[in-house]
Amino acid sequence: MSLTTVQQGMIGTQSSIPMTYGNLGAGDASIMKNRIINGAMVIDQRNAGASVTPTYNSYGLDRWSFPVSQNSKLTAQQSSTAPAGFTNSMLITSSSAYSVGASDYFALQQKIEGYNVSDLGFGTANAKTITVSFWVQCSLTGTFGGVIGNNNGSRNYPFTYTISSANTWEQKSVTIAGDTSGTWLTTNGVGLIVFFGLGAGSSWSGTAGAWTGTQAFSATGATSVVGTNGATFYITGVQLEVGSSATGFEYRQYGTELALCQRYCPVLVIDGGSANNNRLLGYAQTSTIVDYPWTFPVTTRAAATGITVNGTFTLGVASSNSATTSSIAFNNSGTTNASLRTTTTAGSPLLSQGTLVYLTGNSGTATIIFNGCEL
Repeated sequence: MSLTTVQQGMIGTQSSIPMTYGNLGAGDASIMKNRIINGAMVIDQRNAGASVTPTYNSYGLDRWSFPVSQNSKLTAQQSSTAPAGFTNSMLITSSSAYSVGASDYFALQQKIEGYNVSDLGFGTANAKTITVSFWVQCSLTGTFGGVIGNNNGSRNYPFTYTISSANTWEQKSVTIAGDTSGTWLTTNGVGLIVFFGLGAGSSWSGTAGAWTGTQAFSATGATSVVGTNGATFYITGVQLEVGSSATGFEYRQYGTELALCQRYCPVLVIDGGSANNNRLLGYAQTSTIVDYPWTFPVTTRAAATGITVNGTFTLGVASSNSATTSSIAFNNSGTTNASLRTTTTAGSPLLSQGTLVYLTGNSGTATIIFNGCEL
């Protein structure tokens, strides 16, 4: 394991050598070099920039979730604070001075689909060396930890990096020899997980610098972000690539990055208001039941299993013949489309089998998040 630190344009192992942002900052991209999706923290379909309090394995920004053993110890939010070459980061803030117990763990993670890391050859004699690089700013200084792991926690590589100056953007890179042991999934399951520790007890910490069979969320002795009330931790520019050194961050076009995220989190946005834009069309099954088919923008990793609804909806057969409904239910799904269903009181609006019906947001914008596609 080797560790490199860049602090606003400086890179070095023991000494610092001036170099430009372009060498390890945004730019110098090659196609699909970066196995991390939304590493620049620009996509936030679920929360639209709002602060969230993570629970176990819940999501902050797209593709980034939180394995936490205790709730209400931190908040997460998309931020416009970012180093040169980036526009966004994820801000994690400690909500208290929590004393981490031996069995506690708090981390930020991205689960990478097996298809996207199958060429790494992990678990074989041909396992490739990888390098993880990222920009970080923290109100604390010291040694921090992370882990590369497989889907079931049976293979893990804890690593450390040092934050030298508080509230200053620094770039880090960690190089790891590929694992020649264990089982690493290469289909649509979890192929590899990248963890950034935010506080972990002795039961969930491991010695940095070697592959181990013991599951971990951070490295032994790492600084606990949740241990200081109000501590802030910003991260962006996360990249995982093949090779023994970090290269320029692969900043993909916004539409491409959004489509990559939609494979795991399709979100239907229904506008409301007087314009009634972006209506969802459905057809009446009975005088009270309406089904609404929707084609996903991209093929999802797996079929959705449910929905999260934000807002209420208006349905009708004409603008003067409509009814408000707060109940919209998941009906069924495949990997290319899904069906939703509303149930209303008979006669409001007047429906009969086969009637075409529109659905709009009752006021403002309503969203429907399809769950179960994520890893």
